[in-house]
Amino acid sequence: MAPSPKLEKFQKRGVVRGKLVKVSYFQEQGLEVFLDKLKAQGWYELLTNTQIGCSQPDVAEFYANVALAGDVLTSTVNGVLIEVNAQALGVILRVPATGFNLYVREDKSLVSKARLLELAQHLSQEPGLRSPQAVKKGDMQPLHQLLFWFVIKNIIPRAQGRNQADAMDHCLIDLLD
Repeated sequence: MAPSPKLEKFQKRGVVRGKLVKVSYFQEQGLEVFLDKLKAQGWYELLTNTQIGCSQPDVAEFYANVALAGDVLTSTVNGVLIEVNAQALGVILRVPATGFNLYVREDKSLVSKARLLELAQHLSQEPGLRSPQAVKKGDMQPLHQLLFWFVIKNIIPRAQGRNQADAMDHCLIDLLD
């Protein structure tokens, strides 16, 4: 039986271990504040551990079969059903799982318009903004540029839209900050 197009797509992608934070690089650049933020958020161990490994074919199959309903993630790998909720996934990864069901890119109603405006003003360094809007990376302070880079490379990877932070990015940058 031929693999599904979705499985073929994921078999061509790199796997999680490419998402490591090189501690020495950030220390050399004087950016320990970023490492401190990772520690405060509970992500430091996961993103700096070079010993964690995984099977690329199994990861590809997992992603090809993944489905999300509410806060429950399901998938199958080698015929085995995997079902886990956000809290359990947080325990497995040893990271905080709070807010999993709140920040959805398509639903901005969970964050008030006033809060979205406040975030846009803060990130763009333009207190005179009158309505929430995407913020260009070049308009951000260096620390916020670094946090935005971390978001688009590790939390919500993307191939396009790497120069503008949308409302979801604003919230994630704010949480990391």
